[in-house]
Amino acid sequence: MTELRHYDVIVSPAITEKSTMASENNQVVFNVDRTATKPEIKAAVEALFGVKVTGVNTLVRKGKVKRFRGTIGRQSDVKKAIVTLAEGHSIDIATGL
Repeated sequence: MTELRHYDVIVSPAITEKSTMASENNQVVFNVDRTATKPEIKAAVEALFGVKVTGVNTLVRKGKVKRFRGTIGRQSDVKKAIVTLAEGHSIDIATGL
């Protein structure tokens, strides 16, 4: 049985034009927990999707300052993980978990 922590590490798939282009290179992009480390992300993806991961790159997108009805607010920071899969492995994001 997969640990519940794995479901906490991976928040959602990031479906953007850039992530769709990365899928051609056996890469998948996920929004992950801010405190998650690269080994935790690798373990979570391998356990949840049953694939072999060869590399994990992470980045933190800083939250933007936005206005709503004249009030200034700030979006929260988002950590993304670009996961490179081994040759022959793939994840279909559309089906979900």
